[in-house]
Amino acid sequence: MTSTRTFSSPLDLQSVRADFPILGRELAGGYPLTYLDSANSSQKPVQVVDAIRAHYLEHNANVARAMHQLGAEATAAFEGARDKVASFIGAPSRDEIIFTKNASEALNLAAHTLTAGLKPGDEVVISEMEHHSNIVPWQLACERTGATLRWFGVTDEGRLDLSQIDTLINERTKVVSLAWVSNALGTINPVKEIAAKVHAVGALLVVDASQAVPQFAVDVSTLGADLLAFTGHKAVGPTGIGVLWGRYDLLASLPPFLGGGEMIEVVRMTGSTYAAPPARFEAGTPPIAQAVGLGAALDYLSGIGMDKVAAHEQAITAYALEGLLSVPGLKILGPTDIANRGGAISFELDGVHPHDVATVLDTRGIAVRAGHHCARPVHERFGVQSSTRASFYLYTTPEEVDALVDGLGFVRSFFKVA
Repeated sequence: MTSTRTFSSPLDLQSVRADFPILGRELAGGYPLTYLDSANSSQKPVQVVDAIRAHYLEHNANVARAMHQLGAEATAAFEGARDKVASFIGAPSRDEIIFTKNASEALNLAAHTLTAGLKPGDEVVISEMEHHSNIVPWQLACERTGATLRWFGVTDEGRLDLSQIDTLINERTKVVSLAWVSNALGTINPVKEIAAKVHAVGALLVVDASQAVPQFAVDVSTLGADLLAFTGHKAVGPTGIGVLWGRYDLLASLPPFLGGGEMIEVVRMTGSTYAAPPARFEAGTPPIAQAVGLGAALDYLSGIGMDKVAAHEQAITAYALEGLLSVPGLKILGPTDIANRGGAISFELDGVHPHDVATVLDTRGIAVRAGHHCARPVHERFGVQSSTRASFYLYTTPEEVDALVDGLGFVRSFFKVA
């Protein structure tokens, strides 16, 4: 079907897609791949793959240990990636960048170290729309310390309910941890506004930016966050690499998360002292090649321009919202307008289970996600067990969105939905 909806993007999509060979795949049944699962994991351009390949074939060695040339080259590449991350997110210092294996580990690091001194009567605040990685670590911390876990609710429109913010964030609050962009609802939360409230009561703000960093320009120097986590594989980078950024004075005051090599200053049998950040939080051999790949990914995004990435994301999401809302029996979970919205759309289709929706779409080459998207509480908030989610990125075309809309029509006919 040819769409009559209008679409305009600042990106040369043909040129962008040429950098992602996987997007040219033909799947079973002769259908072209329509990849609409980028909020789960983005595809990788050849520039990232080539950087990782070159590292392993030409510079492979451990970092911060070996005195030989390969060791020096590997260390330079690894630390060079740290410089690139710092520049990409506007960090004042490279020493504020900690490499982890993913955003989940970064958030666990934050929860474990920030709550070391909590006690009964203290409170931690999260929200109902969080990814499990920003719920479970804080639940564990509160169980461990006796602190109380509280949370923001979600409005019927899928926005953070700020009506009780002045009572929810109070003199007992020690930490607030929120997603900048919901992976399930697509909602973009007002982080700066919340940061002001958090700091007014002397608390700390942690931001899960896993869905934000890939989609628009981030400047931690003006955001108001104290710690911020994101992952590489959602930002055209490799799996196995995440980042925790933190204000250096805060990081320097925190205890280690894991013990082992390279996070120490001096080790004796009677006790140990610890290195300054970021080494204090990077025990053992780090994800070296993955960091190199992440650096190449951020170079790639910077070369395109995050302003253009954000504009395309907004345009393709608006196009998809209009198309999906035209499907009979389809209900979107979360905002149905483009204002303050990211590029992930979760929905229900009357009469068809989300897993069946995804399975039938897959027979037509369309890759979406079905389930609770590691965000079960927000699904419970809307009274559903699961949903289907389509998510878009800088390589998504309007023709792929049209294929999704047409595919959902086929799903309805396949299951004989009235």
